This record gives sequence, structure tokens and C-alpha cells, in this order.
Amino acid sequence: MVRLTMDLIAKSSNHFKNKRSYSLPTYLKKLTHLNFSNRNIEDIDDLSMCRNLTVLYLYDNQISQICNLGFASNLTHLYMQNNNITHIDNLSSLQKLSKLYLGGNSITVVEGLEELGELKELHMEGQRLPSGEKLLFDPRTLLSLAESLGVLNINKNNIDDVRDLAILKKLTHFFAADNQLQDMQDLELVFSQWPQLHRMDLSGNPVCHKPKYRDRLITVCKCLNELDEKEINELSRQFLINWKASKDAKKKLKDERIMTGQITYPFTADFHMGPHPSSEYNYANVLGKRNPPECGRPSRKVRSEHSQLDSAAMRPRNVKIPVSAGLLSDVADNAKVCGL
Repeated sequence: MVRLTMDLIAKSSNHFKNKRSYSLPTYLKKLTHLNFSNRNIEDIDDLSMCRNLTVLYLYDNQISQICNLGFASNLTHLYMQNNNITHIDNLSSLQKLSKLYLGGNSITVVEGLEELGELKELHMEGQRLPSGEKLLFDPRTLLSLAESLGVLNINKNNIDDVRDLAILKKLTHFFAADNQLQDMQDLELVFSQWPQLHRMDLSGNPVCHKPKYRDRLITVCKCLNELDEKEINELSRQFLINWKASKDAKKKLKDERIMTGQITYPFTADFHMGPHPSSEYNYANVLGKRNPPECGRPSRKVRSEHSQLDSAAMRPRNVKIPVSAGLLSDVADNAKVCGL
């Protein structure tokens, strides 16, 4: 098993080898950046002498647990993607941490970040989840990140609902591609609460196939500059925003008129009517002629057709006549008075 130890750091550091005037403790105290990516490391030993460490690269290893980092109170960047981590633990002392990379692990719940009040970026993409499961979020962690987190990457995590993330009001970049998002109204509700959002990627989700998907998101996210890796034209955005504002204003005016009774509802009443007043028009349509014969006595065949038409025209038929809501109300009141 390969462990990250002080000795391993000393043996691997060309900088230390070239400066023999430094003692090992002095060198470790001055160390600010440490890169041990892709070294088959499985465990982290006591590195407390690296007290000024600010950036630590441990990606592409075999680490299964985050441990022994309590000394790194000055750490601002931690790269631990593509390991075997299953839980987010032991980070509470890293209160200056601003960027945390944990993508490509086996984490099922985003938790344990309640003390990281300076965290600006959280990368959790592509977790190796059990079949049928999705990445979950601890509400306490979300609440603690609400005022600081600006970048969230949750690509490829089987996520089908982001309503819990609405509390993250400081987000400027949101990446949730290749998930299972499909409810357009839920997305609009959440994104309307992220006024600083500039860049977003939802490509590969079922919701992308919804009608006017792109137009609706652009009108909701008024500061969005890029959607699904495509730049948003400012002129197009302004047109869509104005169009939606006009549509909403018309709807509001209509609703107000309905509430105040100023709109005539399209109620209809059926009445039995006699022949159409334009008998000539009917004759012409039935007989296939523009006008009835102008002179002379009609033939027997024509007289027979006329007779059949008159008989049909005299039959009662249903005609729908628009009636206002007020008129229907008056008719109903009169009927009650008359005992009908």
C-alpha cells in the first residue's frame, strides 16, 4: 500500500534535492503546493509539518477516505477526483477552502461541508453510484453553502429534481448535464431564484426536448450568458424578455377584467329557428346554381327540388347565439319569479 508521508514528499521533491541548505522541516513548512496525482496512493499519513499548504493535488489515486488533513488550515484548493472515496469526512477544519474537486468517486450524499463558509466551487460530477440511485444533498450542507457557493458541477449523477438547490442563491455557474431532469416548471421556479447565474449546462437531460426549452430558460435567467455551451445573443435575450413581459401583462389585464366582471363570457343558448332568411342563397347552394330561374315556369324536376328544399328549410334547427353572462342571469331570475 502506498501512503503519502513526509519521507515520500522529501524523496519525490526535486526542489528539496536542489536546495540542500534547507532542512526537511524547514522545507515542509515553506511548502505551499503539493502534487501527488496519479501515484497509486491509497492513504494519507500525518502531514502536519506542511502547515502552509494551500493547494493539494491528489486526483487519480486509490484513496478511499479523506483523512489527516486537519493540519491544513490554510488549504484553499483540494483536488481529490477519481479516487475511491465514499463519504465526505474530516473537512471541517479547512475553513479557508474555496475549491473542492470530488468528481469521479463513489459518494452518494453531499454532506459534511457545514463548516466550509468560504467554499466557492464544488465539483461532484460523475459519481459511481449504485444502479438506480442518484446523488443526494444534505439540507444542512446546502444551507451552510447558500451564501458562498458560486460554482456547482453535478453532471452525470442521475439527478431528476433540483428544487432542494434553490437555496443556493449565489450560484453563477451550474452544470447538471446528462442527468434525468424533465420538469420545466420546477426548473423555472428554481432558476428564477438564482439572479447571478451566468453559465449553465443542462444538455443531455429529457427537459431539453420540451417546446421552447431554451427560450423559457433565457427569459427566466436574465443574466445568463451561456446555455448548453451556446452563447446567448443579447438582442435575442432582450426580445424574449420583452415578449414574455408583454404576454404576462395581457394575461394580468384579462384576469383583472374577469374578476371585476367586465368581460362578456361566450355563453350560448340554442333556439329553434325557421328557414334561413336568405332563401335564394339556399336554393342556389342546393341546386348548384348562383340564382334561381329568372323567368318562365320551372320544369317538373326543378319544382320537385324546390319543394324538397322548402320542406327541409322549414324544419326546426339549432342555432347558437352568443349571450352575455348578465343576460343569462336576468333570464334565470325571471324564470324564478314566474315559477318556471
